[in-house]
Amino acid sequence: MKRRTFLKLATATTMSTLAAPYVHAQEKKFAGITLRFGGWGGLYDETIQKSVAAPLEERTGLKVEITAGTQSADLVKLVANKENPPFDVYQADSAYMVEALKADLIQKVTEAEVPNIKRILPGFREYGEYGVPYSIFAYIPVYNSQLVEKPLTTYTDITRPDLKGRLALPAATFDTWNLYLLGLTEENGGSISNMEPAYTLLEQAKSNIVALAQSTVAMVQMFENEEATAGVISDARGHELRSKGKPIVSVYPPLGIYGATSYMNVVKNAQHPEAAFAFLNQMLSNEGMLGLPRTLRLGVTTDVKLPDDIAKDLTFNSPERVALKKKVDWEKWMANRGARIERINKILRG
Repeated sequence: MKRRTFLKLATATTMSTLAAPYVHAQEKKFAGITLRFGGWGGLYDETIQKSVAAPLEERTGLKVEITAGTQSADLVKLVANKENPPFDVYQADSAYMVEALKADLIQKVTEAEVPNIKRILPGFREYGEYGVPYSIFAYIPVYNSQLVEKPLTTYTDITRPDLKGRLALPAATFDTWNLYLLGLTEENGGSISNMEPAYTLLEQAKSNIVALAQSTVAMVQMFENEEATAGVISDARGHELRSKGKPIVSVYPPLGIYGATSYMNVVKNAQHPEAAFAFLNQMLSNEGMLGLPRTLRLGVTTDVKLPDDIAKDLTFNSPERVALKKKVDWEKWMANRGARIERINKILRG
């Protein structure tokens, strides 16, 4: 082989060797970056990891660090560390969106940064360009059909005397979970501005209450152990209990169902905002959106097509059910938070 030919071949081989990893690196846009995500624990976080984080890492090289916690605790951390926040992405339901905006913790997200926003259905972005809604849930009455003889049909039914010592309710500090109180008051002539009917009924139901749950996990355990046979729980947890073989019936009150929307937010001063936008876009993709309905039967916020076997188990799975979803004045609900907690505690400890 001539020297000139050899040099050409050697150069071509060297360039080919160098080009492969370079092209590969170019394809992995977020290689070497770790996105910090405030999770909610358990199967919820496992689902986010599988349907959002893992596919994103495969395509872009982005690693996602999920830290399980609660939205209230994460909010406190963000307020205390505004200049150097512990998360890039903060999850908040409708109520905590009010608090996050008030504290100026999150930034606007538009279709320019997250193209899949165009797939969000009308009415779900309650806060304009703040927050990306990705899931809906309801807090509804439930009961064990083998241990409760007469079916429950309304929120007010949790006050029935035949449920004495059998009712589990959430602790007073759970803002969205305690929407059952709004159900009680509006079923009995009150309103968000007049909660007295709810407090009167709660007083009457004191002897029914066997426990106040400090977490959704604790509530599930109460029903699993049959310590409680009726109560108020999220539609997702009701499905979880049924999937474990428990005869738990979810109730859809005819005067309205109370629930909330879950949002993902890009935190102000996030270390990796561009990666956070990519994470939100993946959440709104078909792959991302199908995760939580598949595992927890939580409702969706986009035009994604749900398989029939999943859709049949969702709370808001028909025009009639959607029409039952009550609109909540979240600012007013949160403005009354302190007085509401104080009143509930006074009733239950009195």
